[in-house]
Amino acid sequence: MLMNKRIASYECEVIERDFLLVGESITANFPHSFPDAAIKVQVEFVKKRELVKNVVDKEVLFSPYMCNDIMATYFACLEVTELSDIPEGMVGFKVPTTKYAKVSCTNKTIDNGYNKVFEWMRENELKQKWFSSSFPIEIYYFEDNVEEEIVEILIPIHD
Repeated sequence: MLMNKRIASYECEVIERDFLLVGESITANFPHSFPDAAIKVQVEFVKKRELVKNVVDKEVLFSPYMCNDIMATYFACLEVTELSDIPEGMVGFKVPTTKYAKVSCTNKTIDNGYNKVFEWMRENELKQKWFSSSFPIEIYYFEDNVEEEIVEILIPIHD
């Protein structure tokens, strides 16, 4: 197996954008059922991703989520150019334009990525926006024949 030459940079920045997403979700007890539930919905969705129309890039998986200390709903989605022809059993939705604190890490360093982005937010006096027309989002960039794949974590922040 080839090794990915890129490593987690943990570089943080503020970005602003919207998303049109089509995918599936799972709701499970939190934290007990995670990350297993997240992995399950991602693996199952990837098997069906060819059903999604108008895809921007089928090698980039978007995973918005909602979570409290009791339950979490975690999505596996593809970004699309329009919300039409949504496959049966899937959902399509728009995440409105939101400002995010973003960090880059890998699928093996995601815990460190979260620590870094929240530390950076504290240092820069940025406050997390809680579920008012927004989600935190994990973005996975699939690559063949690598052990570690790039992941971006987006945390919604207040203007």
